Amino acid sequence: MKIAVTGGCGFIGSHTVDILIEKGHDVVAYDNLSTGSLEHLNTAASFYQGDVEDRTQLDAFFTKEKPNAVMHMAAQIDVQASLKNPSYDANINIMGTVNMLDMCKKYGVKRFVYSSSAAIYGNPEYLGVDEKHPKNPESFYGYSKLVPETYIRMFCNPSNMTYGILRYANVYGPRQKAEGEGGVVAIFTDRMNRNQDCFVFGDGEQTRDFIYVKDIAKANADSLESTACFTVNVSTAVAVSVNNLFNIMKLQYGYQKNVIYKPERPGDITHSWLTNKLIKSVLKWKPKYNLKTGISEMAGYYD
Repeated sequence: MKIAVTGGCGFIGSHTVDILIEKGHDVVAYDNLSTGSLEHLNTAASFYQGDVEDRTQLDAFFTKEKPNAVMHMAAQIDVQASLKNPSYDANINIMGTVNMLDMCKKYGVKRFVYSSSAAIYGNPEYLGVDEKHPKNPESFYGYSKLVPETYIRMFCNPSNMTYGILRYANVYGPRQKAEGEGGVVAIFTDRMNRNQDCFVFGDGEQTRDFIYVKDIAKANADSLESTACFTVNVSTAVAVSVNNLFNIMKLQYGYQKNVIYKPERPGDITHSWLTNKLIKSVLKWKPKYNLKTGISEMAGYYD
C-alpha cells in the first residue's frame, strides 16, 4: 500500500514512517521541515517538501504520488503559539486538514488516519478519561485539534474513504525536541545529559499518562491497515507522577542532582490519564513499553 505521511520528518511522524517501511509499505513523507528533520527520515521513504495549507503544493503532490492512504500528522503543536496567534494555528491545524481531506476526496484515497490529542478534553472531569469524556479544550491548540475530527467524519461518512482518529496521551521518545513545547521527558533528558538543573512546577505529584513513541507509531500503522471507522485514545492507562518520572530517569542516566521545585503554573492540569480499552478492542493494540523500558531504550539512543 502506498501511504503518504504528513509531518513524516517530525518526532512521531518519522517513527511512524520507520514502522510502515518495516511492514513493507511504500511510504512518502510530506513535510515543510519547519520542525522536522530529513536526518530522521528513513532512507527507504520518498520525500516531498510542502505545506498542508498550500493547496497548489498539495495538488501537485497528490497528482505525482497518488497515495492509497494518508497518515495526517502535520500540525502546529505549540500551545503558547496558538494563544498568541490563533489564526496561524487554525490555518495549519484546521484548514490544513480540510485541504488534505479535499485532496483525498479528489484523488480517491481510501483510508485517512488523523493524529489528535488529549488536549481536546481539557481539565478532566473524571479519571480515566475515556472517549465519551466532555470536550473542553483550554487552548486554541486544543480546539484546532478537535474541530478537524468533525470534518473528518463528515467527509468520510458519505464517501468510500474510511477513517481512524487517534487521541494521543503524553508521547515521549528519541527525536523529541527539548525546546519549545517539548515534553517533560525530553526536557529532563536534555538537562540530565548536560548535567544541568531540572525544574518541576508545583510539588511534582501531578500525574500524566506517558506513552513511548514506538507504541504510538504501532497504533498509527495498525490504524492505517484497518478499514474500520473509529475514534480512540492511545495511552498506557497508567498515571505516573512527575516525581516518579524524575526518579526513574535520574537512576537511568546516573544523574546526581536533586530536582528543584518552582511555584505551580496557573492553568496547569493536576491529574490526567486516558483509558485505552476501546483501542484494545478495535485494533487489538496494546502498549509494549512501560515507563522504565521506554526510558531505558531512549537513554540508549542518546549514549
